[in-house]
Amino acid sequence: MTRVTRTGEAGRTRRGRVTAAALAAAALGLAAACAPPPSVDVVDAEQASVDTSDGLVVDGERIADAELFAAATDEGSLSLYSGYVENSEKEVIKAFEHDTGIDVELVRLVPNRLAERVLSEQGAGRLGADVVRTSDYDIASRMRDAGVFEAHEVPDYDQLDDTVRYHGGEFYRVFNPLYTFAYNTVLVDEEDAPTSWWDLTEAEWRGELGITQIGAGGSSLTLNRFQEETLGEDFLPALADQEPRIFDSSSAALESLARGEVAVATGVVSSVNIAASKNAPVNFVIPDEGMAAYDYFVGKTSSARHEAAAELFVDWNLSRRGGDVFRQIGEFPARDDLTPPEVLGQTLPTLASGGVVRIDPRVLLDHAATDQRRWLGLFGYL
Repeated sequence: MTRVTRTGEAGRTRRGRVTAAALAAAALGLAAACAPPPSVDVVDAEQASVDTSDGLVVDGERIADAELFAAATDEGSLSLYSGYVENSEKEVIKAFEHDTGIDVELVRLVPNRLAERVLSEQGAGRLGADVVRTSDYDIASRMRDAGVFEAHEVPDYDQLDDTVRYHGGEFYRVFNPLYTFAYNTVLVDEEDAPTSWWDLTEAEWRGELGITQIGAGGSSLTLNRFQEETLGEDFLPALADQEPRIFDSSSAALESLARGEVAVATGVVSSVNIAASKNAPVNFVIPDEGMAAYDYFVGKTSSARHEAAAELFVDWNLSRRGGDVFRQIGEFPARDDLTPPEVLGQTLPTLASGGVVRIDPRVLLDHAATDQRRWLGLFGYL
């Protein structure tokens, strides 16, 4: 594939504009520190109609019968170990606690660190989680092999296909975050923002990019496989030539983008949505070639001390209400009876449109080792 890049005066103009904008951003930041505008709620937790007179019914959907809800309410709390982005998970917890009155104690770690903790505690017979949420099918499978999960059939279990329910309900795919790229709206005008993945390889973005290293988890592996399959084998070498700044997590990349340390960065739609709601100057792009969708799973643990509350949490996650909460955050819920998310004024493409690409977990596993070796070699990351 032949690419035409803008070089010379255009690249120098971009760099000058970015430098000037960075100074302006710093000035705006100082001014805003005096009287920051209020943040905007991403999820309207109180919008739902909740009836607990006979179990848990939300917006007309029965999520739990009276027996389960009473037992969960008696327990009063649950412990959630999660690899999900912290601000997003807190939005989910806020909505769940509103609907149920049950407190959620959150332990949040990046997925690889989460796996280490869960497997270590499980091996020692003292796993502290009632529920575990993680990305990366390999991580979920290793946890299952270690006996972390206990099968639980959610309502409408028989209506879910095998891309949602796994191993008789030991864990479930709940939603798919979308991996794309975003830009700093102070440093980059909307009309100047890149509109395709290949735009990131143009000269004007050299030294202005942030990306996340491939070992960060299932999200990075999925993005890498999407880039290899959809963009072709020449894309990653061209991206490496841009000398991007490499981060250990997508959240760190997004924080750097919001501070104006990079102008453009790979990022997750929902995380950009959360950051923008807190007045970060960021927006995301729906690229011409599409976005990569990666899986998030949830399961009740075999050692759950709050069994009823854990079952209720899993049931709520797979309900229409839970799916709508994830949709408001900017994720694609696993349920197929909800409309695509609308985020920051942009309606996301449907799964059927080809604008969202979900890669089979088995394909990711088959390519994981070779993909990591190639990526590490191209980017010189040790």
